[in-house]
Amino acid sequence: MKAFVLRHYGPPDALQLTDVPKPVPGPREALVRVRATSVQPWDWHLMRGEPYVSRLMPGGLGLRKPKTPILGADVAGVVEAVGSEVADFAPGDEVFAMPKGGGFAEYVCVPESELAPKPESLSFEEAAAVPLAAGTALIGVRDAGRVEPGQRVLVNGASGGVGTFVVQLAKAYGAHVTGVCSGRNADLVRSLGADEIIDYTKEDFTRGGERYDVLFYLAGNRSFAQCRKVLTRKGVCVLIGGAAGRWLQPAGLMFAMVAASAFVSQKAVLADVIRCTENRRNLIELTDLIEDGMVRPVIGRGYKFEELRAAVRYQEEGHAAGKVVVTL
Repeated sequence: MKAFVLRHYGPPDALQLTDVPKPVPGPREALVRVRATSVQPWDWHLMRGEPYVSRLMPGGLGLRKPKTPILGADVAGVVEAVGSEVADFAPGDEVFAMPKGGGFAEYVCVPESELAPKPESLSFEEAAAVPLAAGTALIGVRDAGRVEPGQRVLVNGASGGVGTFVVQLAKAYGAHVTGVCSGRNADLVRSLGADEIIDYTKEDFTRGGERYDVLFYLAGNRSFAQCRKVLTRKGVCVLIGGAAGRWLQPAGLMFAMVAASAFVSQKAVLADVIRCTENRRNLIELTDLIEDGMVRPVIGRGYKFEELRAAVRYQEEGHAAGKVVVTL
């Protein structure tokens, strides 16, 4: 099968399109013929091995070379074969999943616990835009932020891959949502349900007079002291992303914010989908919201499989609105 293989850290050209053996599913795995995948910051962080500190962390990227030779954390496709202990899926089933690697290939083996039926109302391309980004948003809104009806929510980075889902999910949970984005993406964010927009090219959200119960921090390099200025006394700052750096960022900023929050009434918490053990349940919950018309994926740009390096290069620029999807 064809796959983009990463044998050493580097720029998008380090992803080499080559022939590799088709994987064989284990007893509790399904072999999925990938029809679409998506590209996101998770992929290019792994591709470049940045921030460098993550190579040293337990369960990190790999000190000298990547632990994950085939990237791609999202897949949507068709089950081709199943392991002997798989009970809920059969060849021919249309599925989507977040295997955390392997999506940049024609086939990938996915544990049954990470697999869910593809939403019927979505194409493969749309379904591939959902798992990691929407799963992160769901954990952030439901678990980390504990958003409730009537709360005021601020989404910094509202037009990005995760941000577009956070806006919709916060609205689905009954919140009043303000989105922070550039003026060119304001109409998009409003169409997703945002009640108000702050254009970050004209206004600093940390200097406004409004106070919010939950702040979703997906972009930028603000300190926790700056974010506290817009939070209520018991407000929560949900950390999902931030400005990238070669050595520590965004991990350093996020851990510093969590540590600082231990000494004040407002809290900073992480929304960590990578270590989540309930991804299948989350995908099913997201499917219900999608089929009910409360959530929809936003695809900012699409590429063909052979153009995957260009897709990663575009995503790495940091200005993509919605998701970047690759079709096989």
